[in-house]
Amino acid sequence: MSNISPNDRFQRNITVWEKGELLGCGSFGSVYEGISGDGFFFAIKEVSLLDQESRGSESISQLEQEIGLLSGFEHENIVQYYGTEKDESNLYIFLELVTKGSLLSLYQRYNLKDSQVSSYTRQILHGLKYLHDKDVVHRDIKCANILVDASGSVKLADFGLAKVTKFNDVKSCKGTAFWMAPEVVNLKNQGYGPPADIWSLGCTVLEMLTRKVPYSPLEWMQALYRIGKGEPPTVPDSLSKDARDFILQCLQMHLWL
Repeated sequence: MSNISPNDRFQRNITVWEKGELLGCGSFGSVYEGISGDGFFFAIKEVSLLDQESRGSESISQLEQEIGLLSGFEHENIVQYYGTEKDESNLYIFLELVTKGSLLSLYQRYNLKDSQVSSYTRQILHGLKYLHDKDVVHRDIKCANILVDASGSVKLADFGLAKVTKFNDVKSCKGTAFWMAPEVVNLKNQGYGPPADIWSLGCTVLEMLTRKVPYSPLEWMQALYRIGKGEPPTVPDSLSKDARDFILQCLQMHLWL
């Protein structure tokens, strides 16, 4: 048996496996479905080790950091890590298979209602609390990095930019421009901490409900300028009062600085 724990939601030891269909591609490489020797399905993140340019080595070091963090996480709202393998040309990272894709692909297919967004947001907050209690800042919360399974369970994913931090200690400008908090853009001497993820969560809820990236239709440099001045994205009056109130609570820069 490949199970190394009675709680096999969290523990797997995948030794015999076969790569299946392509699920998606990213800057780091490709994600495939995989099947283990005992019929368990999982996701395989495949990264080429042959790309020796600076971009390649940078993405591999990011992935090594991601593996180091993920291997220590056990939470129902964080994508589960099952192991790593390497051959002459590729690094393979084995992860929980989350069948319905990202929240980005979800809102492109469906008009998400407040009740659905509320359920997803509550679960994102559970995942973020778990990370923040471990002094980890995700730093790249957005719909594209949050996965949903067929039961409606939400999983935080893509920990390539996550950092272990002491509160208000991270000093690098990493993340995706439209979802960045002002303190990340400004990078004043005090750095930033977990509240930067809460600003990004507000932007993510806004994205789910409007089906647009925050600060749309600005170019990313224009957006960075506005964010740096502490200007939140526009929250349309057409959203419900509860949704607007929640988003605006997340986008309170002065609470964090």
